[in-house]
Amino acid sequence: MSTTASPAAPPTLQPSLDRRRLLAAAGLGGLATAAASGEAYAAPGLDPMDLSFDIVDTQRPRDLVADRFVELRDRFGGRGPRYTVLSPSDQPGRVRRRDGRLEIGGRDPHFTLLRSTTGQRAPYASVVVQVASMSGDDERDRVYAGLVADAGDHVLAWYDAATGRAGIDVSVDGVVTELGSAEAPALTGGFRMAFSLTSSTVVVFVEGGEGLQPLVQARLDDHVDLRRPALLARYRNGFGAESGSGRTELAAVEAGYFGELGLRDPHLVTRADGTPYLRDGKAYLTFTQAGLAFFETAHWGVWTLDLRTFELEQVANLFFRREGLDAVLGDHAGHLVLDERNDRWIVTNSTWGDFSFEGVEINYTTVSTRRDLLSGVHVLRTRRLPLPLADLPSEAVGQWDPHVVRIRGRWYVAFVNARAFFNFYPALARSARGADFDDGLRLVGADADKVETEGTVMQKFGDSWYVLASNGDASPEEIRGQYPVYDLQMDQVGVLDAPHPTNIPWPMVIPVPTRNGRTRWLIVTFNGTQFEEPLLGYGTHGDVVVMEADRTTRGRQFPRR
Repeated sequence: MSTTASPAAPPTLQPSLDRRRLLAAAGLGGLATAAASGEAYAAPGLDPMDLSFDIVDTQRPRDLVADRFVELRDRFGGRGPRYTVLSPSDQPGRVRRRDGRLEIGGRDPHFTLLRSTTGQRAPYASVVVQVASMSGDDERDRVYAGLVADAGDHVLAWYDAATGRAGIDVSVDGVVTELGSAEAPALTGGFRMAFSLTSSTVVVFVEGGEGLQPLVQARLDDHVDLRRPALLARYRNGFGAESGSGRTELAAVEAGYFGELGLRDPHLVTRADGTPYLRDGKAYLTFTQAGLAFFETAHWGVWTLDLRTFELEQVANLFFRREGLDAVLGDHAGHLVLDERNDRWIVTNSTWGDFSFEGVEINYTTVSTRRDLLSGVHVLRTRRLPLPLADLPSEAVGQWDPHVVRIRGRWYVAFVNARAFFNFYPALARSARGADFDDGLRLVGADADKVETEGTVMQKFGDSWYVLASNGDASPEEIRGQYPVYDLQMDQVGVLDAPHPTNIPWPMVIPVPTRNGRTRWLIVTFNGTQFEEPLLGYGTHGDVVVMEADRTTRGRQFPRR
């Protein structure tokens, strides 16, 4: 279930498509793909302050079930998938397919759950049920969607037409707890109801006048921890109905990996030397995909950005198991690097996946390039990256937003260091010449005068490398809303000339090579637009914002590949 909204659209999961499709300027229509050697790079004198950026596109993907990550789709025609019929009340209704409908019913009270053979490898899931008609019973008339282990163990969202309420139940060893319920629109047929889980937070969505709307949010804490992989493996996508009598008819069900309510923290996928990973006219980026609540409900995915139309498409889901922790988490806000010289991927990210104001670290792993991290679903094991702490101007309580690049035989890691939550500033570490990125990193410098500056990225302009970051709303007034630019000694040399659309947007600059030997410059960032914040709280932002420089520049930033 995929939709795209403009910032002005109402908070619905079915907004209209409203994005600016820009044709490339004359001579800029294609990306270079042929190999070349000894090619001249961009003008040596170019620096980031020579460019001025304006917003050219804003969009908002929202997906309860990510398009490429559907595990179950059944329109109830023909034979269809197989289900195990369960009944928590030991009174299952009759189940049959007929004329593109799934009928669940009987003259007597019945409670029927259908457990599919499909599930997810991480606790990021949605199950969406299309209801053709309810049974009409005036005491109990429910439809269910969620994750089902057996008749006594399940997590379910429900809608009850008899009471006009929707809610969330969890059952453990047959003991059912209602986690919450709320009034819902009066619906009898031709509507959708959905269950979504991100980490430990569950939300029930019911279709009203503006598409699927969240009605109840609850946490599974103290009931069942589906972040534990062995426990999650028992649960499968499921759905069902309960009624005092009569027949419930379902028109379709779709289930799979949860998508996003918003996207933020864009970060280019690069090669080890910083070359953007571009293929078939598209850039590959990682995004933090906003979940159903605060930072711990988000997760990390790989997306492509069409460099002409700016169309976004998710191509991979990345989840993590940290060293010493029995949980699958959605750690995010990091950098994915293709290190071809060493036949590996370098994966670094920030441990926001279980954030509870007790600290954030930068974790990492390396993976053989035989594993395609730009496609499919991956659960990766990570450990802490040994970044310098003692040499920093103040003791850190957290580190996040890593960017890794190899420059002239040394690995550089840009990151954020926090002296307190939330009081943080950018820093830069470097390896010894010939050493690996995780071996003996030493501090190059840090801008400890900053108090709310993050989103560190590195980019090459002309023949020099720079560190870019973003000053948030808590910064002193004279620098608030700026993108500071640093050299590789972490001395600030200027400010990027670009809009600053939210508190701390990332200045993810993309140098795009063109067929006529020039470079087109984009920035991909995000804004702070939330989705249903009164119910879901802060953390569901943002819209993806694309900016373009006022001019192209001579030469290419990196060799053609």
